Amino acid sequence: MTVGGSRRSATIPGTTSHNERLDVYARALVLIAGLPGTGKSRLSQLVCEALGPLTEISIDPIKESTWDREGFDSLEEKRMLDGVALSQFFSLIERSMQRSERIIADYPLSEKQRPELECLCAAHSYRPVTVRMTADLDVLYERQRRRDLDDSRHLGHISHRYHVGDTCLDRSQAPGLLTREEFVRRCTTRGYDTFALGPVKEVDTSDFSAVDYPAVIAWIADQYRAGEVHDESP
Repeated sequence: MTVGGSRRSATIPGTTSHNERLDVYARALVLIAGLPGTGKSRLSQLVCEALGPLTEISIDPIKESTWDREGFDSLEEKRMLDGVALSQFFSLIERSMQRSERIIADYPLSEKQRPELECLCAAHSYRPVTVRMTADLDVLYERQRRRDLDDSRHLGHISHRYHVGDTCLDRSQAPGLLTREEFVRRCTTRGYDTFALGPVKEVDTSDFSAVDYPAVIAWIADQYRAGEVHDESP
């Protein structure tokens, strides 16, 4: 089950079902966190394919639908709508917890979001695990820039003004396109690379082809084996 929208991805060879191990503990919250451009959505989809069914909650589709619905005419209005989207992100997690669903959520989490997630987990007896994605910052900047320049990328991500139907003939001139300096500043000051809630596994995706996705999925499944989450957080 997908909440907020997602794209399907082909299963990586070697990813096998761990349903028997994950099913023993239904109240699972798998957090896919980390730096922008590290492949959080990709991993989330693979985990769903291997360990599902899970309710998948992703921030980008929530933001994009909010921008489409409301539109914005300034950076200040965009930030306000992003706050609305974040509130909806938490609301979707809470509603899924109320239904005792197993959840996977991807977001570039930081300490700002930690207290809310801790409260939700405590209120509904959920046990979180975190997969924290990281990579070389030069690699990530080039990935982010390619993604933002792609016409399939929602224009709201690189705009200070947006309404449904808007177009951009030259995305390289978009006001919201990040410079390398600003991208690095955000990555090194916002705490994306240190977030942890529950057991943590850090995954370096500087080279996607070198990532052992089956091992990551197996680690997630193992955290819920025998109904226990093993506390390995720093």
